[in-house]
Amino acid sequence: MKALRGMAPRQPVPGEEITTATKSDALRERIAAFAFPHGGVEVVRVNRGYTLYSRRTGGPVARLRPTGRDDTVQVLWWRRDAWAAPGDFGSVIMPLDEALDFIATESFFWINA
Repeated sequence: MKALRGMAPRQPVPGEEITTATKSDALRERIAAFAFPHGGVEVVRVNRGYTLYSRRTGGPVARLRPTGRDDTVQVLWWRRDAWAAPGDFGSVIMPLDEALDFIATESFFWINA
């Protein structure tokens, strides 16, 4: 960021959502529009992906990281104190619609929600 005369550039606050006003985020809009059976989620764009929080409890539900190929995403869940792959076989990568269905139907995503 460019500093104004005598002023240091404003640094983002940790966890702050950084967005550009002119660019719509179609992936975020698709996630937010999904009808989760356990209640709605708040979708926050952070770092290289999207974090889903329960609107009911504020607890973490899932994290989706776009792969850069079409609409495929890596699916992560909150395990103990960090994001991890759901299961014993490494990364779970799938199209966004399948990922949203997976999150909606697997109960372990909703442990903190």
